[in-house]
Amino acid sequence: MTKTPTPATRPANPRFSSGPCAKIPTFKLDLLSDAALGRSHRAAVGKAKLKAAIETTREILGVPAEYKIGIVPASDTGAVEMALWSLLGARKATMLAWESFGSGWVTDVVKQLKIDAEVKTADYGEIVDLATVDFDTDVVFTWNGTTSGVRVPNGDAIPADREGLTICDATSAAFAMELPWDKLDVTTFSWQKVLGGEAAHGMLILSPRAVERLENYTPAWPLPKIFRMTKGGKLVEGIFEGATINTPSMLAVEDYLVALDWAKSIGGLPALVKRAADNAAVVADFVAKHDWIANLAKDPATASTTSVCLKFTDARIADGAAFAKAVAKRLEKEGVALDVGAYRDAPPGLRIWCGSTVETADVEALMPWLEWAFEAEIAALTEAA
Repeated sequence: MTKTPTPATRPANPRFSSGPCAKIPTFKLDLLSDAALGRSHRAAVGKAKLKAAIETTREILGVPAEYKIGIVPASDTGAVEMALWSLLGARKATMLAWESFGSGWVTDVVKQLKIDAEVKTADYGEIVDLATVDFDTDVVFTWNGTTSGVRVPNGDAIPADREGLTICDATSAAFAMELPWDKLDVTTFSWQKVLGGEAAHGMLILSPRAVERLENYTPAWPLPKIFRMTKGGKLVEGIFEGATINTPSMLAVEDYLVALDWAKSIGGLPALVKRAADNAAVVADFVAKHDWIANLAKDPATASTTSVCLKFTDARIADGAAFAKAVAKRLEKEGVALDVGAYRDAPPGLRIWCGSTVETADVEALMPWLEWAFEAEIAALTEAA
């Protein structure tokens, strides 16, 4: 093997973490100077900023006017849990899981809520055959598998005349992938993913069908305060107008508003989708040219453009987990890629965030370093033997 020389170019921003993700390229703390700090979120200034966050989200994502958008506690996890606890139980459910977060929702529904549910799973790198899913049940799934590097390619398999609700965890898809709103009844995501916002706040988007369920169905179990979206059989409209259930961080709200403004300035959703696709294409091209590494996603049609998961395939590697950790550690030590190890429950390998806030030039600069780190670790194995 010819030793790869130390690359001359380094990524300007080595942050490739899959959450919290890289801030917008123009980020500076000074951009948050207008934050309503020390003010009540229920004061006029706080309400206005929360309302702006909701309506700008609607504008960029193209969410239909009749859909409700709320800012909720506890990040994407809180948003998903609100939906599961408040909406499920009215009819049979179908749980789809192809990565660790989806598996977590299965546990909550089957073991905690004890709902009658069919569970369909796929191995890491694959998704469930959506043609086999009964959408007359309530279907819960992740759009993009953050830990498995696979995504739903489109909403074609979801029928328009379905009887059940679709509950979609879209946390690493929103703002980087096209979402078919007519096929989604509940959609959730968090600020710290594609737009690189700060953690702890989730977004919950409800279709009219989901609102109808909320207003006409009462779960058999008690609901914690932070899950309650109705009062007297009617939706609490304030939650979806900026009157949050609990106190939000106005600094985080300002940060999200700044990220939304940046998204608008570069061309909105089409530009965001293209940036992620371009970044993922750089990695795909690199993988295609090297036989010692592969995309964890088996089908290119379902390969994620945000959380790109890779596995090492070289036969000389006996301990895949140790080797992948060593490569990730070497890249971090050089300061060229931070937090790129695979998720703890996923197969050994690397996970490179290619979302919309990442610059394509940085992904391009990282690729030679990836080859350099691989060869260095192979050399270390050879010496040890």
